[in-house]
Amino acid sequence: MDNLTLLLIERMGILLTLAFILTRIPLFRQLLDRELHMGTSIAFSLMFGLFGIAGTYAGVVVGESGYLPAFWIFQLSADEIIANSTLVGVVIGGLLGGPLVGLGAGIIAGFHVFQMGGFGAVPIGLSIPITGLLAGYVARFFSQERVISPSKALFIGMFAPVIQMSLLLIMAGPPDLVRTMVNIIGVPMVLTNSISIAIFTTMIRVALQEEERSAALEAERAFKIAERIQPHLQMGLTPQTAQAAALLLQLEVKAAAVAVMDRKQLLAHVGAGADHHLPGAQVQSDFERRAMFSGGIEKGYGRESIGCAHKNCTLQAAILLPIREGGTVIGLIKLYFRRPQQIGKVEEALARGLSNLIANQMTLALTEKMKGLMKDAELRMLQAQIHPHFLFNTLNSIVTLIRIDPQLARHMTIQLGTFMRLNLKLTSSPLVSVRQELDHVNAYLEIVRIRFSEQLVINCHVDEGIEEAMIPPGTLQPLIENSIHHGLQNMPTGGEINLAVKKTDSQVVFDLEDNGRGIPPELLPILGSVPMKGGEGNGIGVHNVNSRLVSLMGPGAKLVFSNKPEGGCHITFTIPIQKEESA
Repeated sequence: MDNLTLLLIERMGILLTLAFILTRIPLFRQLLDRELHMGTSIAFSLMFGLFGIAGTYAGVVVGESGYLPAFWIFQLSADEIIANSTLVGVVIGGLLGGPLVGLGAGIIAGFHVFQMGGFGAVPIGLSIPITGLLAGYVARFFSQERVISPSKALFIGMFAPVIQMSLLLIMAGPPDLVRTMVNIIGVPMVLTNSISIAIFTTMIRVALQEEERSAALEAERAFKIAERIQPHLQMGLTPQTAQAAALLLQLEVKAAAVAVMDRKQLLAHVGAGADHHLPGAQVQSDFERRAMFSGGIEKGYGRESIGCAHKNCTLQAAILLPIREGGTVIGLIKLYFRRPQQIGKVEEALARGLSNLIANQMTLALTEKMKGLMKDAELRMLQAQIHPHFLFNTLNSIVTLIRIDPQLARHMTIQLGTFMRLNLKLTSSPLVSVRQELDHVNAYLEIVRIRFSEQLVINCHVDEGIEEAMIPPGTLQPLIENSIHHGLQNMPTGGEINLAVKKTDSQVVFDLEDNGRGIPPELLPILGSVPMKGGEGNGIGVHNVNSRLVSLMGPGAKLVFSNKPEGGCHITFTIPIQKEESA
């Protein structure tokens, strides 16, 4: 039995060499990723079935006269049996591919053993598919593991030969011969099969770790390259940015040369061939046009294929990476190599990852730019809604004054012109200084004093040192207008509005209050949050002011409304102190 064990271990080495080769087959990697359907299940069953047949041939023929160590075994006599490693491939197939793969591989390997004959042909041939099926069902208990651990595989591998020996004792005959053979081959088969299964799973785990480590390194490398060249590409494809990106890429990718081009011409070429790959050359080759049209990675081999007609050019292969922005190809990155053999799977994976990263970053930058433009357009629209609201009211007052006091109407028209000039100047920027905003409010108050004469008093107090704090333009005027038209609407005399601008440690607090009728309690929670349509005090101007404050200064700058106990409305908001960056 010791000699048989050593002989089976030697044969096991041959089998494990085949297993190592198997782990390098791409189809086998698909199995590890669980990409299983009917077609691949059949392919995997055939693959592990053939592996089981190889395990059969790696076995040792045992008879009453001794061992037959020949490798090729064609037919067994009635008193012979084979101590084999058939179960290794079948059990591994079941553990990795599930019951269907285990059963399919077992049928293939089991039928081969049955065809070889011997007194154990039927029970052994039957035990192999049963073992593969059971291994597949056992694997479901460890489905959370990508590959079952070697210790578990060792434990499962011990039971596979036990099942085979049990069926052999039950079904084969004569009994004396069967018991003798089981005593001879039982322990060696249990040891070699279980150890082989454990080593096989270890090989798979090591292969996966190598693959994952390599993928992680390439992903990290692609991230690093994309991060370094992104600032250049984000500035637009120009000869200067293309040259900087090409230099960085050649340093990181270790290509013979790197070129960057837009949709029309070559912008930069760094490395070998720079003497004839000159910037300004037009897009001519089908290779380049195909990459721009498809938006995918393209590979070319040979000078003609990559679009170079120079007879002394040392560049013989290239990979084209499209530069995509928002789904549109805006240019190409060309990685050149001196020989086609230098474009391996690592270079292809790096190129693909780099292309996707650059595309994602360019699209993200474009999205952020579009969001900024949309936000600016929205703010401009809100400003456009506020200004006509005041303009129409003022024009109506001028129309009335023309009949009553033409001189005053003329003065009011001049003041309106002054107000509008300041208005146009202020709305050209999203933020203005508090001093500019107060000048704007004072121009507005000149018009208000004409319209309402002595019916109301407006007091304004401003702390020193906050004139250069920044605020969205046109913030105070709509709030004062809202107080006049809605808070003081039913007060022909005695109306009062107080504006206080106070400085804290790092903030500016604006307090505006009047002595009017106040705000209906049911409107206090929603005023400023939504534009209110119809009714008294439609709140559109207030809503627009609140929207701009929140958009430009943050949620902490929103308007806060309350009613004073003695009557009237109180509006307050706070903005951070930030000085104007440019005059």
